[in-house]
Amino acid sequence: MNDTEGDWIPDPDHSPEPEGFRARLAALWWLRSYATPWRGQIVIMFLAAMIGVAASTVVPLVIEAIVNGPIKRGDRGELLPMFLAVFGLGAAEAGLIAYRRWIQSIAVLTIERNMRDDFYAHLQQLSVSFHDRWGTGQLLSRATSDLSTIRRFFGFGAIYLVINVAQYVAVIILLIVTYWPLGILVAAGTIPVIALSKRFGAGYSLVSRRMQDQQGDLATWAEESASGIRVTKAFGRGPWLSRRFMEHADQVRTSQLDMVQLLGRFWSLLMLIPNLTMALVVLLGTLAVAHGAMTLGALVAFVALLVLLQWPVIDIGWILAMAEEAATASMRLIEVFNTAPTITDPVTPIPLVRPRGRLAFESVEFQFHDADAPTLRDVTLTIEPGETVAIVGATGSGKSVLTSLPSRLHDVTGGRITLDGVDIRDLGLTELRRVVSTAFEDPVLFSMSVRENLTLGRPDATDADIEAALELAQATFVHELPWGLDTRIGEQGLSLSGGQRQRLALARAVVARPTVLVLDDPLSALDVHTEALVERSLANVLGETTGLVVVHRPSTVALADRVALLQNGTLAAVGTHSELMQIPAYAEILSVEDPYERAS
Repeated sequence: MNDTEGDWIPDPDHSPEPEGFRARLAALWWLRSYATPWRGQIVIMFLAAMIGVAASTVVPLVIEAIVNGPIKRGDRGELLPMFLAVFGLGAAEAGLIAYRRWIQSIAVLTIERNMRDDFYAHLQQLSVSFHDRWGTGQLLSRATSDLSTIRRFFGFGAIYLVINVAQYVAVIILLIVTYWPLGILVAAGTIPVIALSKRFGAGYSLVSRRMQDQQGDLATWAEESASGIRVTKAFGRGPWLSRRFMEHADQVRTSQLDMVQLLGRFWSLLMLIPNLTMALVVLLGTLAVAHGAMTLGALVAFVALLVLLQWPVIDIGWILAMAEEAATASMRLIEVFNTAPTITDPVTPIPLVRPRGRLAFESVEFQFHDADAPTLRDVTLTIEPGETVAIVGATGSGKSVLTSLPSRLHDVTGGRITLDGVDIRDLGLTELRRVVSTAFEDPVLFSMSVRENLTLGRPDATDADIEAALELAQATFVHELPWGLDTRIGEQGLSLSGGQRQRLALARAVVARPTVLVLDDPLSALDVHTEALVERSLANVLGETTGLVVVHRPSTVALADRVALLQNGTLAAVGTHSELMQIPAYAEILSVEDPYERAS
């Protein structure tokens, strides 16, 4: 099975063509599943909004009654009840708005949280190869800014779209009822609004997508600059990196200005339409009143209703901009959600009963999906329970890939790997990774306490288990830290030396008490004295555990019962160290010193 995750990586310099209206609508429609659990609250929210619209729409009708009644007749006694009616309608509208916003805030923030949780969970399910190809900033921008964009649309754009459409339709009907010639004139103003909106949507979608992809690249650049600050300072490349960052930031600024320019032009045209309509209504309405075709109160009510209509038209620009940004953000999220995990649990996992640790590679082949040739081919090797096999090979021979296969960080593309006779793809991932523990050459520590880092693979580890692992890895230095095991070690553990990080990573692998222990040259950053102490302790652990150890140093070969020479992705030879020393390629790799001669 080929690993096909992450074939496409966003490139802001080659942004995709603007998606069609149906695609953007489908992206927004995809969000409905997150809103469904809140449909009761959403119905209440929309009811409150509709009642508020009705209250605001009735006010001009009351004003018409005041003008044609008490004011025309000079009857002051009727003014107070009508004033109280207007005040009551305004108060009701304000109360409904406050209630609606409270309900929608709870619903929208919960929806955002659920989407973020699902997104993070999906990222955890995707394979290592996906994360190797996708920039951290691209994923980070989707998990933060894109979700915030969707939340803003849910919380404001969507509700105001419904409110404004409802208010627009209700007001148009009342205008036609009040005086149909002017009502038809106002309704005709909808046509240019629709035409402008369609043209604006296509252009804004393209610019919005480009800007959001550029923000992802900018986040990647910032993250890499922060994590690589030591390298930057060591080579004195701070000014150069600053210029590169400014170039990325300038690209984002340019795209944002393009968005503002589009929105500004659209908004100015939208504001022009209702203003021209208002001028025509005042002119023609005055003539109608003068000729007795319309009452003064009706004209006042008509103008008041027309004022209510202006904001829905003007708000179209703001709402469409939010909708386009939300649609683009949804598409960016869908790109990740539609990436199906290639390494998953089997439908019916086979349980491991008392795992012994017999690990067998049977004609294993592995090829990256975009590679021209396999990295590993025809690898056949059996490691018996309690046996340790060292993997020796030149740089690029496939050693690290080989060590990633037993825990299914990558899946084989040919052949199979078995654990106690069971294909590891038939085992549950959680159970497999509980039995197989890995320590990498490049140790990764998290910004949490030492204890939390050590118990990552075994949360129920006791203090005695932790202490034994620390002693084995010669990592008891943690007790000298300010708060001992509870000391937070900082992002990626950079507050520690390379050797300290590597020893903690080794202790983390050992504390899990695995049946199979995979070590990808875990001692490369240790000094000779510490390495000797760790090797002595590690020999006791490997005596009870099936071990697969990548070796770069001659001294580490002494830990192994057998040695496998990996050349150009295939096993060239398997035997003891003494036997393999007769092979020139092996002797050349380990030409520094023969550990057995040193021991003698």
